[in-house]
Amino acid sequence: MSERQETTAVTPELLRRWGLPDPGDSKNSRGTAMVIGGSRLSVGAVVLSGEAVLRVGAGKVGVTTDAAVADVVRIAVPEGGVYESPPVGEPVDDAWITACEQSDAVLVGPGLDDPQQARAWLRRLAGRDVACLVVDAFAVGVLRDVPRSELPRSLIVNANLDEAALLLGWEVDDLVADLPQIAEELDAVVHCYSVTAAPSGAVWTMDAGGPGLGTAGSGDVLAGAITGFAARGVSAERAAVWGSWCHARAGDRLAERMGLGFLARELARELPAALRDVDGLPSAGR
Repeated sequence: MSERQETTAVTPELLRRWGLPDPGDSKNSRGTAMVIGGSRLSVGAVVLSGEAVLRVGAGKVGVTTDAAVADVVRIAVPEGGVYESPPVGEPVDDAWITACEQSDAVLVGPGLDDPQQARAWLRRLAGRDVACLVVDAFAVGVLRDVPRSELPRSLIVNANLDEAALLLGWEVDDLVADLPQIAEELDAVVHCYSVTAAPSGAVWTMDAGGPGLGTAGSGDVLAGAITGFAARGVSAERAAVWGSWCHARAGDRLAERMGLGFLARELARELPAALRDVDGLPSAGR
């Protein structure tokens, strides 16, 4: 077991002190994100992530998904540009490369149902000029298959307990003790449930959310929220904290009104109200 770290509690007061970048006066000034994922089995994952990106205030989102379901995503996310994934082993085209490298944050993983496809996407992203990469779902499980030195410098890993155990090499016994080890080894910000750890050893913990968050698609909303804050220009560790807190607060708000049984799509729609619960936000830089 790893040594337990000192932690910082995530509260509205902390987030208020941190602030957020000035949104400016156009969608371009609020940041652009690219979401990569989806499959015939799980079309909705990229829809939920893409919506969450916008719901936390990012200005633009692109979605890259399986060609077989791309038209469904175009209808479900009319605000986004939709790109079709090439088959495993085939390269992406120049238009996609330009869109990806012009994005302020890239999320890979939601809805992918094949480790080979997830690995192929990580390898396509290796060496690309990506400002911040967020890794989620199946892409977390194959993350160690790609040399860390080839991935973007700014890396956020959004893991569940099973995925964290894969990265750690043993079952997670204590998130506060174990997550910093993963963060240090991967030189990445790592988020799992109520804990966020940075490579520096800093750890943030949260007392928010509840059992209602354990619903299909909830993690896709969380990954999208984290990516949206990164796209807005928030540093990797703060984007993970902001995104996880707003996701949990959205769950608390829904539970207060509805009890258990709210849906992930409702979590995404509740994010702007959760963000408003941090009153009096000052503007801040990165």
